[in-house]
Amino acid sequence: YHPRFWRKTAELLIEHYGLSQDSSVLDIGCAKGFLLYELKDLLPDISIKGVDISNYAIDHAKEEVKPFLSVGNAKSLPFDTNSFDLVIAINVLHSLDQDECIAGFQEITRVRKQFSFVVNDAWHTNEEKNRLMQWNLTGKTFMHVDDWEKFFAEIGYDGDYWWFIAE
Repeated sequence: YHPRFWRKTAELLIEHYGLSQDSSVLDIGCAKGFLLYELKDLLPDISIKGVDISNYAIDHAKEEVKPFLSVGNAKSLPFDTNSFDLVIAINVLHSLDQDECIAGFQEITRVRKQFSFVVNDAWHTNEEKNRLMQWNLTGKTFMHVDDWEKFFAEIGYDGDYWWFIAE
């Protein structure tokens, strides 16, 4: 853990989404909970939850946030509908095959009250695609940014998104 990796991201999320002490946030693919730790450090009363498919990550999470984390999968979230003000999935949904990816996006839409933010592997050019294909070991659903946007329209995802582009 090092604060330089997640602190600025937490600050930007708080500012952009107007998060407050009364807000609730779910981080899908939370790993060891570093982003949630930063959110909780900045807003001590914020309600946080995190899920990750890795038992190892949850077992080795930061102690301060470990009580808020559980092993789980994006395609079937153990939370009620409209549970969170913000649902985050950074570099996780593209690790699922396309049917599971669709289910993951549907779950995000189901459990969010207002906002969602996802980051997926993508490319604009063939050069970017080639670089992605050279290093991506776990991705199953990745595509051109235009195709992602068509995909979002087809499945009804209307939340915020951004791309991880291999440079």
